[in-house]
Amino acid sequence: MPLMQILLTLIVVGVLLWLVNRFIPMQGTIKSILNAVVVIGVVLWLLDTFGLFHSLSRIRVGT
Repeated sequence: MPLMQILLTLIVVGVLLWLVNRFIPMQGTIKSILNAVVVIGVVLWLLDTFGLFHSLSRIRVGT
C-alpha cells in the first residue's frame, strides 16, 4: 500500500473522528470508549499494513 494512501486514510479517519467528537452530542465516557476503539483499530490496521502484526503473533508470553 503506497504511503500516500496510508496518510490519506489516517487523515480521513482523524477528520471523521473529530467531526463525531465535535458535532454529535454524547456522554463523555461513550466518547472516550469510541476514541479508544478507533485508535486501537487504526494501530492494528497500521501494524497489519506494515507487516508487523503477523510477527507479533509469534511472541509467547508466559511458559
